[in-house]
Amino acid sequence: MKAKEVHKLSDEELAIETGRLRKRVFELRQQSVTEKIADTSQFRKNRGDVARVLTEVNKRRLEAEKKQKA
Repeated sequence: MKAKEVHKLSDEELAIETGRLRKRVFELRQQSVTEKIADTSQFRKNRGDVARVLTEVNKRRLEAEKKQKA
């Protein structure tokens, strides 16, 4: 997921996407314990996507707080 795509998402979509990505990371961890994973680069890609989405959520939260104070 690219940063441009994340910027276009609404707050509700960001929450849904965060949950979906965290679930995917959890599933990958489970697979690594129980079976072989063909593409281990998926760990890094999914964690990066989670970080990208959470960064956008935090940015929007800080902007909202800033507007409230002003």
